[in-house]
Amino acid sequence: MRQRFLAVLGGAVWLMAASVGAQGVSVGAPAPDFTLTDAHGAPRHLSEFHGTYVVLEWFNPECPFVRKHYGTGNMQALQQEMTREGVTWLAIDSSAPGNQGHLLAEQARAFIDREGVAATAVLLDPHGEVGRQYGAKTTPHMFVVNPEGVLIYAGAIDDRPTPDPADVPGATNYVRQALREAQRGQPISVPQTKSYGCSVKY
Repeated sequence: MRQRFLAVLGGAVWLMAASVGAQGVSVGAPAPDFTLTDAHGAPRHLSEFHGTYVVLEWFNPECPFVRKHYGTGNMQALQQEMTREGVTWLAIDSSAPGNQGHLLAEQARAFIDREGVAATAVLLDPHGEVGRQYGAKTTPHMFVVNPEGVLIYAGAIDDRPTPDPADVPGATNYVRQALREAQRGQPISVPQTKSYGCSVKY
């Protein structure tokens, strides 16, 4: 019963997020550069990773949709798979102070250790400037940038818009699909989808 309720809730949140007016960067356009502080207090710039594929993952550690992917190890496995191949993975927390999911640097480091996060860096965006710049609506919300700095994918992590961990196996992972096609020099078959999850807590 609880899973059914969560699934219905998930669908409602997804539809609500999808209905928000489109803002932010468009697929096919240059990904805006930004500077954010990472969990260790160091400034990181998107431009420092020019020449590599970059995945941007908006997350909220308390969101059940994020928990679906971290609790099953799905997100960490994808991070490990991609970073081993030289892909840069930046996980971004845009929750504002006082809102669900807001992390201080020490809390972000604890999250990394507790969950076995394998991202290149976890970045803190407490004022939501970068999240709004990119039009991040939900957690998770995924973006893929090619080595030339152009956005080639934006949207959901996969095609199962529920918080149910049982939906992870067998799902089509749009991030992996976009990266594999780009690496092979093929057109991106699904360059944009509607993201699903909790609303970003700006």
